Amino acid sequence: MIRVFKHYVPHAVLLLGFIDFVLLMVGAEAGWALRLWQIGELYAPVGERVLTMVTFAVTMQLAMVSVGVYGPEALLSVRFASARLVVALGFGVLALSTLIFLIPGIIFWRSSLLYATLVSLLALVGARTLLRRTLGGEALKRRVLVLGAGPRAARLQRLSQRDGATFVTVGFVAMNDGPEEVQGAINRSDIPNLARHIVHRGAAEVVLALEERRNALPLEDLLRAKTTGVLIHEFSSFIERETGRVDLRSLNPSWLIFSDGFSSGRRVSSVAKRLFDVIVSLVLLVVTAPVVVLAALAVKLETKGPAFFRQRRVGIFGQPFELIKIRSMRTDAEVGGKAVWATKDDPRVTRVGNFIRKVRIDELPQAWSVLKGEMSFVGPRPERPQFVADLEARLPYYSERHVVKPGITGWAQINYPYGASVEDAREKLEYDLYYAKNYTPFLDILILMQTLRVILWPDTSGAR
Repeated sequence: MIRVFKHYVPHAVLLLGFIDFVLLMVGAEAGWALRLWQIGELYAPVGERVLTMVTFAVTMQLAMVSVGVYGPEALLSVRFASARLVVALGFGVLALSTLIFLIPGIIFWRSSLLYATLVSLLALVGARTLLRRTLGGEALKRRVLVLGAGPRAARLQRLSQRDGATFVTVGFVAMNDGPEEVQGAINRSDIPNLARHIVHRGAAEVVLALEERRNALPLEDLLRAKTTGVLIHEFSSFIERETGRVDLRSLNPSWLIFSDGFSSGRRVSSVAKRLFDVIVSLVLLVVTAPVVVLAALAVKLETKGPAFFRQRRVGIFGQPFELIKIRSMRTDAEVGGKAVWATKDDPRVTRVGNFIRKVRIDELPQAWSVLKGEMSFVGPRPERPQFVADLEARLPYYSERHVVKPGITGWAQINYPYGASVEDAREKLEYDLYYAKNYTPFLDILILMQTLRVILWPDTSGAR
């Protein structure tokens, strides 16, 4: 993986992204050339259309990222990728039509845009067909040697065997630190020279997966491994990188304190984040006002009671605030004001509520909370005080998710399907901690784009 603004991107995704950009540039030029040939016009120099070509390629590629074209499923299945590509290019055409209207320098005839889109679709599908084995094979995966053979090492073994894994384990070394769970692990005492063993296995990285660190940390072995030029990873850091989540099962306070993250350098980016929130929330409130009014009228016509409802939620640093949403449940959804987990296919949701939930219309009034500074567009979802009190008692580090503003969408929302239990809260907490620890504007942009995928396919997950 390559680290881009504190977030890791797999080599396969970077390679495919570069190839896609080149093919989109070629597709844009091919569409123009086909149109000129069709009407009998002379072929003009390419330099005159560079802005148009780049705009076409960037817009289409952003649409591809937004609908999950670079997700694990799309990398492994040409059929899956083709379906997502059709959707992405459709959104791209809509976006380009708007840009062509707003920016005079971008010149695209409707026919040339159609030809460019069709040529690009064929080229992108063809590239995935040719590269299918390479993208899913071991050539682009990192070779990892694991020091340890217990439960942690077994977790790494299972992680390497899942679809879309970005690394392959080339061996396990039992360090005599507890019961062994990995079959075929070589005992450290049977390896005369660990550095030579690492080189012989062709490992590029070594992961320390010991069960008991006290009096078992192989400092001499780690030093020798380091001198071979390989990267040395602590177990929790490696899991964080590979899964995009902070692993609560292996987490300890010292790792959280001394690991990279929670940087004070993000103060400048926080100012930019706030500026973005203010501008976009103002625009969103104005543009979507008719939609909100129509949805509110539909709610009033279907059921008695208010169209909007306020609910107390926990914000940054544990401060409470009032969240506003369009009502999607019956007015008697919570008897006596007792907080109840919402569930998938919740029977308390009305017919109108079911629709506005699917397309996220019920969330639009939250832009007011964003404008006031109580929320951001991106961040952990704000929970109710009753749930927070219960979860803080059950889950370690739960209060740490409140070091950033809550958001309308977030890293947990795009990576984990709908859930309504303590175990689901634990899974989402791992993603929330990753976001709080590794926040950058780049990660915010990625989350905002990937939210479209969640809206279109709400039961899917896996942005990475």
